[in-house]
Amino acid sequence: MSRITVTTLQAMKNRGEKITCLTAYDSSFASLLDDAGVEILLVGDSLGMVIQGRDTTLPVTLDEMIYHTQCVARGSHRALLMVDMPFMADADPRQALQSAGRLMKEGGAQMVKLEGGAMQLETVRRLTEHGIPVCAHLGLLPQSVHKLGGYKVQGRDVQAAARIRNDALALQEAGADMLLLECVPAVLGAEISQNVSIPVIGIGAGPDCDAQVLVLYDMLGITPGKRPRFSHDFVSDSEAGSCGIAGAVRRYVEAVKSGSFPAEQHCF
Repeated sequence: MSRITVTTLQAMKNRGEKITCLTAYDSSFASLLDDAGVEILLVGDSLGMVIQGRDTTLPVTLDEMIYHTQCVARGSHRALLMVDMPFMADADPRQALQSAGRLMKEGGAQMVKLEGGAMQLETVRRLTEHGIPVCAHLGLLPQSVHKLGGYKVQGRDVQAAARIRNDALALQEAGADMLLLECVPAVLGAEISQNVSIPVIGIGAGPDCDAQVLVLYDMLGITPGKRPRFSHDFVSDSEAGSCGIAGAVRRYVEAVKSGSFPAEQHCF
């Protein structure tokens, strides 16, 4: 089967076909997700919390991201491999280009994801000019957790929503190939998905985004502590419980494709 590319994903959006994404951090899970039909594997800096046991994503290094990207790349032969730029690896366009180049050359990444709105426009232009596909990340920005005062829903008031909408359009104009919206009201997720031409991935952004992503360990019910409201334990789901991990992942893919996930209780 052919490798999924940004062109594949754009065609899926144009057809109105839902896209699935999950985080992956190692070869074994990458192979399982690939076989289950997940279109995008995200090597997220969330590994700092779910793999390393840290309180935030901030301590994760570029070398660590490259290592986990290499692991995932060995297990994946179909899905598009997207990788987070870790905290301060994209502090300026020149550094971002060097970091993204290492993630692609050494790690095997096919797309990088970076957090931030207007401040990232020059960086997005620089990366795309050098042939590096970019997914921009708006809404809740985990790397800015201390500035935001915690993990809070973004875009609730008129001004904040307008800023996110404007940033989405500006990032698309700068050359971003995809957009990820995290923890924004469902109505805002729907509006942005309709008003930009590139695919929009949602996590806590409502059912009308073109794609959905979850942290793998959250949807398998193995992340310690309270599960985020926007997630769902697909292993404990009565229809998937007897099917093990592979069955749970297939259930997730089916739920996203059918539109049954996310449901109202997963939205803001």
